[in-house]
Amino acid sequence: MFLLRIVGVLTAIVIGAGIFAYLVSGERRYLRLSARIAKYALIFALVVLALMFLERVIVL
Repeated sequence: MFLLRIVGVLTAIVIGAGIFAYLVSGERRYLRLSARIAKYALIFALVVLALMFLERVIVL
């Protein structure tokens, strides 16, 4: 859970920085980078949660 929190905070910082960079420069590559990071962070979170669910199912 701690790792998931760290990834969440870092993801929020990077996405916010990407959106800010887009607003300052107007280059869409920063938005694409933010979207790509958000997608991979969501995939990572879902994998971690699935592993936690499987751990619960196996223990029962």
